[in-house]
Amino acid sequence: MRSRALRTTCGAIAWIAVGLAAFFLFRSEKQITELGAAVRAFDLHAREVSTSLDDLRAGQQAYVAAGQGVAFWMPKVAATTDAARTGIASLRGSALSSTAGAELMEAEAALAEFSTIDKRARDYIKLGDQLMAGDVVFTEGGETAATAARHVEAARIAEQQNYDATEGAIRTQQALAIGGAAALCAIVVLMLIPAGRPELEFVEEPQSSGAAETIPIPQAPPSSTIGTILRTTADLATDFGRVRDLPDLYRLLARAADVMDASGVVVWLGTTGGADLQPVAAHGYSAHAIARMPSVPRSANNAAAAAYRTGSMQIVLSRPGGAAGALVAPILAPDGCIGALSAEIRHGGEGSETIQAMATIFAAHLAGVFAGTATDQRAATKVVAQG
Repeated sequence: MRSRALRTTCGAIAWIAVGLAAFFLFRSEKQITELGAAVRAFDLHAREVSTSLDDLRAGQQAYVAAGQGVAFWMPKVAATTDAARTGIASLRGSALSSTAGAELMEAEAALAEFSTIDKRARDYIKLGDQLMAGDVVFTEGGETAATAARHVEAARIAEQQNYDATEGAIRTQQALAIGGAAALCAIVVLMLIPAGRPELEFVEEPQSSGAAETIPIPQAPPSSTIGTILRTTADLATDFGRVRDLPDLYRLLARAADVMDASGVVVWLGTTGGADLQPVAAHGYSAHAIARMPSVPRSANNAAAAAYRTGSMQIVLSRPGGAAGALVAPILAPDGCIGALSAEIRHGGEGSETIQAMATIFAAHLAGVFAGTATDQRAATKVVAQG
């Protein structure tokens, strides 16, 4: 690319993409922090309300316990009931999930029923019928208070699950934003690579004197294949963002292998916590060879483990008459490296900056595909590869 204006425009586009991705990451991290604070406050408040409901049950049972004074416990139960009712109403106002709101409505209904049962128990005590009061307290009152507490606990769990699901969706969006920005920047870098200078071919031009003189005449260079490579890479980058299932992924791996002139590619997946790498998808190998592939520890002395540890591309040069060369590109998610894409490159192409850039682009899009699969707590599951 020789046009200065076009080079400047491409550079500006790359910077804009990086800036937008960074802005999105900042906003989404702030959103996650705010949601986490709200969930923690809800959890603490719910536990306080559950404690109040336990106190209600114990305080009501003290009505009929020997040696306890109803003059003390009845006002205490009334005050605790009011506090629990206020706490449940406050939880309903701060609940973010519909499930939690429904559970808290059930808790309010159970607490209202408890108040009715408590009034009956007090009436029996005033009439001196301790036996009936005890029956109401230990059968109806205790169970109703426990039911209200169970609904509050269910609401607390629902809020936590809603937060986990929301955070997971935001993390996936972050991975896609980073992968898209990285792919765009890689394409811009490829476009900004200066084309080779035209070679000068010497031809003999007949002169008027009849003598022949060697004159350098510039000849048009052969048509470049960079446009074809960029179009193919762009098409693959687009299709990676539309992967729906494993067959789609296998087809894309086969196309990526053709573009990079690779005899085989393997997607290795681990976790940001450092779990062993597992081969989860591959192309160019037999099913028997895939089944024999072992897991790779993070500390292993090979290119896949090195890319996993360092988060940088590893290049294994071919040897004359020996094994083919290879490239291993790290799969980078927002929280760190989650795996690697390895490719056995034919004809010594592992030293080509174009092929290295394509491997980086494909690995960046694989981060978006597998961001929701690899977590710090769970290692990836091994999948039988096709191709």
